[in-house]
Amino acid sequence: MKFEINKTTRYLLYSLAIAMQISCSSPSDGGDTNPTPPPPPNPPATKSEVDYWLTKGDQSVLLTKQNAILAFGTLPNAYASIEVNDAQTFQTIDGFGYTLTGGSADVINQLTATKKKELLQELFGSSATSIGVSYIRISIGASDLNAAPFTYNDLPAGDTDLTLSKFSLAPDKNGVIAILKEILAINPNIKVLATPWSAPLWMKDKASFVGGSLQTQYYGVYANYFVKYIQLMKAEGITIDAITPQNEPLHGGNNPSMVMTAEEQANFIKNSLGPAFKTAGITTKIIAYDHNCDNIQYATTIFNDAAAAPFVDGSAYHLYGGNINALSSIYNAFPTKNVYFTEQYTGADGDFGGDLKWHVKNVIIGSMRNWSKNALEWNLANNSTFGPHTNGGCSTCKGALTVNSSESFNRNVAYYIIAHASKFVPAGSVRISSNIVGNLNNVAFKTPAGKKVLIVENDGNTNEIFNIKNNGKWVTTSLDAGAVATFVW
Repeated sequence: MKFEINKTTRYLLYSLAIAMQISCSSPSDGGDTNPTPPPPPNPPATKSEVDYWLTKGDQSVLLTKQNAILAFGTLPNAYASIEVNDAQTFQTIDGFGYTLTGGSADVINQLTATKKKELLQELFGSSATSIGVSYIRISIGASDLNAAPFTYNDLPAGDTDLTLSKFSLAPDKNGVIAILKEILAINPNIKVLATPWSAPLWMKDKASFVGGSLQTQYYGVYANYFVKYIQLMKAEGITIDAITPQNEPLHGGNNPSMVMTAEEQANFIKNSLGPAFKTAGITTKIIAYDHNCDNIQYATTIFNDAAAAPFVDGSAYHLYGGNINALSSIYNAFPTKNVYFTEQYTGADGDFGGDLKWHVKNVIIGSMRNWSKNALEWNLANNSTFGPHTNGGCSTCKGALTVNSSESFNRNVAYYIIAHASKFVPAGSVRISSNIVGNLNNVAFKTPAGKKVLIVENDGNTNEIFNIKNNGKWVTTSLDAGAVATFVW
């Protein structure tokens, strides 16, 4: 007698076997605490409809494409669902990336020509092996992650240069500028944000790179300093998309640094910088503040100034203080002004798993869900002793890369934090709706090519099984505690 099992019976037996497998591997009976993700609760597919890349906090998997077959179906299950709704859209994304500090340029330039070319292609290219970094921040003059402080108009004590005849980009010609040209050859559309850590000392009320403020008598000449910088960078083939008037304007203890209160910045923008840009025909965006999330009053002061506000595109934030939700607070109060996330560092004593969770949750997912148009980690690269840096500059800021020799570099946690977004969410993508489910922090996008992208971070302590639902169908997958995955379909 021939015995046949119909399709429905076959599927029920298949589902029962999977359920027994999950039950037998549960933590309560001493089994594996990280069970293999179950197949989707639909008849087995032979071709995946969703690709995904995974990074685990224990570094056993690093931005690796997974082979599991994920196919959309409609058979119900009891798992929670992250529902992605591309009918509800939010901000358009400018990009993801790092700050190319002077120190970064120094160590990258220590690589052989072949190795440097390979690295820059990996960072900024569009191939399958690249991570597609689409946004770069640079300093106007030195940051604290240069070997020494400088501006583009340093003079002997007591001298002034009101016409800026001695202005020169020479200190950066062979470093940041040279590498930017190589980057632009790979990605001509990369956006560049520039910000100063200090004005030239002769313009300040304190003859020191550390602290002090810009004297009001030099507001006009300092505005022209920005104009000259943008024009000369353009002559080098580098378009500056945006500037902020001052990095961390409420922190005067760094080397270099300069204090600029909200009222001072409003006055500088409305009376000098904005009009100077207008006169010179410069379309570079002016972005206010560029400091921590614990202060939204700074940007509020500038946006409420009727003369300053028209010159200002938006405000920028770091997260060394406050909560990432502050970005939504300022956006909701001033919805015509854009929001940017421009800096967060990973430390020398940081734990890979802990940093991966916190930064993806806050810098990537958090900033995006709170209206930011970009997300930037801090330093792109440094050496094994966390240099170069100025005397008094950050000695514990770990680059996304550590350059060990002319032929060797390591990829650190910040590389993977950014790569989980930059590789899959190009500039011009739009954030779309997705709901937070339990410990599964997430954010979703639709790319210019029409792809949907979902970045998920498991902030809990156990493996979680969940659905990704879109257009009435879903796939079922799982994510280990502390892991990050990017799903694309």
